[in-house]
Amino acid sequence: MTTPIARLETTSRVRKRAQYEALEFELRDGNICVRNGSYADPENHEYTVHVEDNLPTACTCPADAKYSGACKHRVAVALRRPILDAVRHHQLLADGGETVQPTNQSHDHEENSEEQAETDEPDCDCADLSSDFPCWECYRTGRRNLPE
Repeated sequence: MTTPIARLETTSRVRKRAQYEALEFELRDGNICVRNGSYADPENHEYTVHVEDNLPTACTCPADAKYSGACKHRVAVALRRPILDAVRHHQLLADGGETVQPTNQSHDHEENSEEQAETDEPDCDCADLSSDFPCWECYRTGRRNLPE
């Protein structure tokens, strides 16, 4: 399965900014409000990212309209699976759907699922970044540190 970030066309500079800038996220009516706290006036750097089929498809920022690749706000949402999960859950409920919890068919299947979960590496985008800069997941989990 292709990750949302892999489905977006963007540059490594935009990916880096999407990871290190002080972005704040809020679910609003099935969209994500992204506020950039890196600025002295973050209220003037607040944009709405629209998500369709688990992919940030549009943003109200000037960069998303001006450039052909995805803006840092769309990339930031794509990099943060919990945010996409929240949007998907909201959209599912808004459509009248119900969430479905997976069930294990047998005890053996349960043990194999737990063992598989422990050995799987989480999504990592370090290969798309410069060698000294970690992706958000590696930084968040402590696998890699920011460069000195």
